[in-house]
Amino acid sequence: MRLAMVSEHASPLAALGGVDAGGQNVHVAALARELGARGIEVVVHTRRDDPALPKRVEFTPGAFVEHVEAGPPEPVSKDLFLPFMDEFADELATAWAAEPPDVVHSHFWMSGRAALAAAHPLGISVVHTFHALGVVKKRYQGAKDMSPPERLAEEEEIIAAADHLVATCTDEVFELVRLGADRSRITVVPCGVDTDLFRPDGSVDARRDGDPRIVVVTRLVERKGVGDVIAALPELPGVELVVAGGGEANELRYEPEAARLTAQAHALGVDGRLELRGRIEREDVPPLLRSGDVVVCTPWYEPFGIVPLEAMACGRAVVASAVGGLIDTVVDGVTGIHVPPRRPDLLAEAIAGLLADPELRTRLGGAGAERARSRYTWARVADATLGVYLELLAGPSVVREKAIR
Repeated sequence: MRLAMVSEHASPLAALGGVDAGGQNVHVAALARELGARGIEVVVHTRRDDPALPKRVEFTPGAFVEHVEAGPPEPVSKDLFLPFMDEFADELATAWAAEPPDVVHSHFWMSGRAALAAAHPLGISVVHTFHALGVVKKRYQGAKDMSPPERLAEEEEIIAAADHLVATCTDEVFELVRLGADRSRITVVPCGVDTDLFRPDGSVDARRDGDPRIVVVTRLVERKGVGDVIAALPELPGVELVVAGGGEANELRYEPEAARLTAQAHALGVDGRLELRGRIEREDVPPLLRSGDVVVCTPWYEPFGIVPLEAMACGRAVVASAVGGLIDTVVDGVTGIHVPPRRPDLLAEAIAGLLADPELRTRLGGAGAERARSRYTWARVADATLGVYLELLAGPSVVREKAIR
């Protein structure tokens, strides 16, 4: 099988932690790696953001990143990509006319727009994963949503035109159906976790003697809810909060969100207990997670959320917002604790309860590690995704019948 993946802003090669580099990058890279290991030829098409990048890079055996010329070859916020998508689609069409893939899998709405424009005239089927829906973003961010105004209509067109939709959680299915999707054309395949890298045993990040630690790993954007964790700190005396994410540590002072969080901590008198660590290397994430008594992930909304899975795989109890994919991955009272988003008071209560009960933390962490290993390995995710491709190629009725069952 020859598979083309389209991920216009989230390159598998990107450093994680930036404003536009997070879970989608991890998902695309891991899925491509697993499918390549199965003998499938995978090409991930992503926008060139550096003139020095080669046209094609093999980033893992059998899987390549191909850089598409669309817009200036420099970093650009994904919210400004839309004017480049016709150019992106034209280059895809040229490449696929010369070497047609068996199936295309697009990731995020602008990738879906470009993929459908290029693939359908060539008779190539398109599977689409949104990773985030504009209607949900607008609901929770309101005027702070910087997405192009065309996004909502474009997403409805993708829902109608894609040959099959892959949702990453059950909550997304309900959103898609409300937007007019045919339930029989939707398959739920979650994101996964690297259980070789993220595991309970291994090195542990150094920490203060005797002080409980909360760990947060996230992009530094307001909706990720780091401010709510800081707001909970006054009710958690002696607890340190380590936040990894954003740009390089020595550059954080130039990032508006980092400055806002620092000012908030100072105003609350907890700045001595907050460490904004900045971007850390992927291999340093598990030791940091393992160093936490509790790992907290409290976004206002979250299409899926890979960090709670990574923390669970490391055997750590998780406190998570009861939103999006976190409803599926974190089982309240079994692998972690659910709290409503944007409620620092209830967040502080949940964290305090866990810190006061080491046996409960151990039990939740152990159950989380088992859940991650049994349900969320990338091998399992790749098998399920490959099943969608194969059934689509066998005929749409096969996919439809299986979805109904």
